[in-house]
Amino acid sequence: MGSTVIETLSEPQLFDPAQLERVFSDCFADSCNTRLLGGAAEPFYQPAVVSVGYHALYYRADFFASALHEVAHWCIAGAQRRLQPDFGYWYTPEGRSVEQQNSFELLEYKPQALEWFFSQACAYRFQVSPDNPDLDSAGMLDITAFQRRVVAQALAWQKEGLPTRAGVFYAALCREFRTYIPAAQLSFTLAQLA
Repeated sequence: MGSTVIETLSEPQLFDPAQLERVFSDCFADSCNTRLLGGAAEPFYQPAVVSVGYHALYYRADFFASALHEVAHWCIAGAQRRLQPDFGYWYTPEGRSVEQQNSFELLEYKPQALEWFFSQACAYRFQVSPDNPDLDSAGMLDITAFQRRVVAQALAWQKEGLPTRAGVFYAALCREFRTYIPAAQLSFTLAQLA
């Protein structure tokens, strides 16, 4: 079978993150006791605490891409990671050194590859994010190797199948956004990330 490139929609008003919250809730609110919530200053995962009663996956402001990205992290995190705030990972905000950036990219290529699947399910344009404008503006950031890792991981999941929760969410997004494209028929190329 050939690969399919989904034509992306460009009008931002067509992409309401509340729609993603609803799809996520339909998939995981009962089975995983987890909610996707917007409006946060920074993305964060909070395991259930007595005062709230459910796990909360916060995405930044009302950004559609942030919601997709945080769901990707959640779909990859194992059971033990999902019991820890922010899945037990460190996060160094913008302004990372080159060494810190390399460490960041080693943790980020899988979530970004998964986010790419989700973006295509929504017909939303995916962009690789090195999340470090300081190095970029200083001309010290070459994301080509990172982009290649993202492409390679996307192609690997396309061949091997998505992680279980990711497959459930991908299928639900395809239904919600009426893209109905099997993951095996998606296109993942370096040229698409340029």
